[in-house]
Amino acid sequence: MSSPVETPLRSEKALKHLRRRRAADTRFRVYGLVALGFALFSLVFLICAIAWKASSAVTYHVVKTDIVLEADRIVPDGNASPEEITRNIEGFYTLVRDDLFAKFANLEDTPAVRKDFSALIDRLAVLPLARRVAKNPTLIDQTVSIQVPVSDDVDLFLKRSSPRSIPFRLGEGAQISLGQGTDEMVLRHPALESVLSSLTALGSQQGAPSVLVIADSAVARLTDLQDQTAGFEILAGDLADFQGKPLKGLIVAVPESNRTISDLQIAWALALKSEGIIRRVPHTSLLTSTDSTYPELAGSLAAIVGSLLTMLVTGMVAIPMGIFAAIFLEEFAPKNRLTQLIEVNINNLAAVPSIVFGLLGATLLLGTFGLPRSAPLVGGLVLALLILPVVIISARAALRAVPPSIRSGALAVGASRMQAVFHHVLPLAFPGMLTGAILGMARALGETAPLLLIGMVAFVAEVPSSTTDEATALPVLIYSWASNAERAWEPMTAAVIVILLALLVTMNVIVVMLRRKFERRW
Repeated sequence: MSSPVETPLRSEKALKHLRRRRAADTRFRVYGLVALGFALFSLVFLICAIAWKASSAVTYHVVKTDIVLEADRIVPDGNASPEEITRNIEGFYTLVRDDLFAKFANLEDTPAVRKDFSALIDRLAVLPLARRVAKNPTLIDQTVSIQVPVSDDVDLFLKRSSPRSIPFRLGEGAQISLGQGTDEMVLRHPALESVLSSLTALGSQQGAPSVLVIADSAVARLTDLQDQTAGFEILAGDLADFQGKPLKGLIVAVPESNRTISDLQIAWALALKSEGIIRRVPHTSLLTSTDSTYPELAGSLAAIVGSLLTMLVTGMVAIPMGIFAAIFLEEFAPKNRLTQLIEVNINNLAAVPSIVFGLLGATLLLGTFGLPRSAPLVGGLVLALLILPVVIISARAALRAVPPSIRSGALAVGASRMQAVFHHVLPLAFPGMLTGAILGMARALGETAPLLLIGMVAFVAEVPSSTTDEATALPVLIYSWASNAERAWEPMTAAVIVILLALLVTMNVIVVMLRRKFERRW
């Protein structure tokens, strides 16, 4: 029996080389999977981080109650015209504030207390109520249900966002008695030792944390904690509300002098929430209201409409111009130095920073042509210049992807050059052109720098109705809100980012659907 003959393909050297090739293939696949996994992890982490930050902006706290719209407050001079009613914000505000103030029977009526109480609701929060009454003056002297947002400081506290608060439970068995002073009260409870331990664990700060005890709608403050006793100061309610009730409480970690909401305001907010007057409801005004200087009143409707109007102008200018320029350069333009120079400059324009287009728009469109500042028309033209090179490049790539045999076959049966392009080549290249155009629009939707330079950072309190009205855009609104110092703007900014991402995802889904619908294989 003869032994197998060693051939060049079965030699030890060839087998070793084959193993190295297979190992290289395996490594390449592993590298690809690792890169893909890292990209997916980064994307999921980014989306989850933004969504988590925006989750607290999905709901907010409002005052829901019934009040009588007293005529002497709403129309003090007897003029019930819609303009006068809408202008009388102070009358509506004092009406709502005094109605809430009356719910605290034991509250001392002094200017200082009323000033603190006024911080629960901002004055402009009653503007929707004023507009509602202005549209229907027959509501005057009637009992109506109102829904007014609380201030951002109260809303953040009730959401346990700021300042940080630590809940604890005392339960039953508390003994409240008079101390040495005539107005001093002392609370005795064994569980106060654990509260004292929690205070010690917080460490030393500039001032002591506040310890609040809650029994249903009654709230008191503990002072001078020592073992199982503490001073007892009632902030909302009376002593009978605490007797025989299970007690729970909050440790507000930030001292009262270092925060924007006082212990009294916290007590009033907790009492109103316990009675069902303050409720947590969906934050629909985020999508239905316009911008405001108060976070609890601000919305993104004007920015959404402004972005859509800007994208309308951008699409109407950039997409037809870019597609026709690509068809001419790819199918009809002579191949000479001039067309080569044009192609090189188009590629260079695609890499120019977006802020340069903003400077061009501010100088040319605003300065030379005198177009209106902060208008979607100007923003759309600037963004059209920005994405025009991208549309041209993607459209030319789609035309190149069509096999030359399609053109040759059309010309062979007697079609003209234009008929071959528009009847045969263009329908096959259309899905690729559409993909490039909408992806360019998605890039334009997220641009901020050009819009800042043409003035679309302006405060817009009305929804734009045309491309020449003053408007802003979602990226600019995100930049504006993120620049504010108040903590309440952080979740609001994250929520608008989610809205912008939703629009971008919608545009990409439309790309996929249209591509599948119009795609033709050859």
